Amino acid sequence: MLVKQLLTMKESSGKPGMAAATIVTIKPGQTLADAVQLLSDLRIGAVVVSEDGRTPAGILSERDIVRQLGKGGADVLSTPISEVMTTSVQTCTTGEDALTILERMTEGRFRHLPVVDQDGHMLGVVSIGDAVSGRLKELAAEKEALTGMIMGS
Repeated sequence: MLVKQLLTMKESSGKPGMAAATIVTIKPGQTLADAVQLLSDLRIGAVVVSEDGRTPAGILSERDIVRQLGKGGADVLSTPISEVMTTSVQTCTTGEDALTILERMTEGRFRHLPVVDQDGHMLGVVSIGDAVSGRLKELAAEKEALTGMIMGS
């Protein structure tokens, strides 16, 4: 299954109250408190940091925030996101295989991957859950095909 298909699957099963194609971004100058509120309001685990809403400059996850809180307590909530975000954002393209990105996420220990076009503009974001779901659907289809071959249908 390709990343393009994962994005299509997301569109048909979006979160209630939010279009599946929505790419949630936050500006690097905003604070961790702003990010916490956004993540909480939208019930998501990470937000792409972008100045223009199209090009990823970083990513900020719940884990990043928890680590900062553990180090500095509640005072860190006034910290600009730019000081905390992961700046070496890995991305993928629509033509990549879901299994490949699943392996990259597992090896890199991250759960969200912006999908970009050839110009580096975001087309969507896939999570490790999206990749696992896609892979399970792919395996189920393969199982059905093999069962049909064995049973002679």
